[in-house]
Amino acid sequence: MIERPCRPRRILITGGAGFIGSALVRMILERLPGAEVVNLDALTYAASLSGLEDVLEHPRHRFVRGDIADRAAVRRAMDGCDCVINVAAESHVDRSIIDSSPFIRTNVLGTQVLLDSARELKVQRYLQVSTDEVYGSLSLDPAEPAFTEATPLNPSSPYAASKAAADLLVLAYVHTFGFPAMITRCSNNFGPRQFPEKVIPLFTINLMRGKRVPLYGDGLNVRDWIHVDDHCAAIIAALERGQAGRVYNVGASNEHPNVELTHMLLRLTGRDPSFIEHVTDRLGHDRRYAIDSTWTRKALGWEATRSQWPAALEDTVQWYRENQKWWESILSGAYREENDRLAASHS
Repeated sequence: MIERPCRPRRILITGGAGFIGSALVRMILERLPGAEVVNLDALTYAASLSGLEDVLEHPRHRFVRGDIADRAAVRRAMDGCDCVINVAAESHVDRSIIDSSPFIRTNVLGTQVLLDSARELKVQRYLQVSTDEVYGSLSLDPAEPAFTEATPLNPSSPYAASKAAADLLVLAYVHTFGFPAMITRCSNNFGPRQFPEKVIPLFTINLMRGKRVPLYGDGLNVRDWIHVDDHCAAIIAALERGQAGRVYNVGASNEHPNVELTHMLLRLTGRDPSFIEHVTDRLGHDRRYAIDSTWTRKALGWEATRSQWPAALEDTVQWYRENQKWWESILSGAYREENDRLAASHS
């Protein structure tokens, strides 16, 4: 079990070319000057190495192309690492409804492969990055308490079920083997470089292009939004000061209904409500997520400092406005060729 603060020497970050993973790579290189980063990513559809170009040549960063469900690739990448942060995941709920098999393979089998490899290689600390969606849905009644670390798991979607299964595996390894692992469960992230299938970049980019935005159902579903940098700061705090077997909820108390978010984005992009297209609700759509981060703030000395709206949302929209080349490459598919080129030269 973890009893004293950790000073990571070499950290394996899985999914380090994705939205949260790339932000975490940058933050670790900036805030932990003694730590090296091994960045393992399979470069599936939601990953973009162009978002990491400024650190690909960093002397403390090494990119490795590989799948976390591939035992040989994982062992090669993990060898010599004293810490592992598993950010790699299939994470889009709509895709999991269409076909859950990639979610089971990456989120469950991939986690098992990482855990087994980390045990064999005697990794000192393992952190599983999870989601508040494992708790299921709250009602829209604001009096209903937010999710705590003691809230029972009750996942609604195939995606959430795969993440809950992975969490249970992690906790089972702690209990059975005394494995030094912990879990963070975070609310909805937003910020720069988020893949345009997620609601904030999707709506922002659509509106900037003069296209309508699809609003599910009545639009009253509530999400608790946190800036990706606040999330990454919590991950680092848990890596350094967390305790094995503990779960840390990470949120910013920043709840907004989807319809309110949509109207804020309309205002920020200069569009009117005629750009809203009401569409049939998602199957099994959870009504409300809300995270209680009291324990995390107390135990880790962490606070969310960048997440509050409207300022944080305005900054995010401005990033997409100023980085049209980045998202145009995603929309056209050109980023895949760029991924192959950059991976070949840095892997």
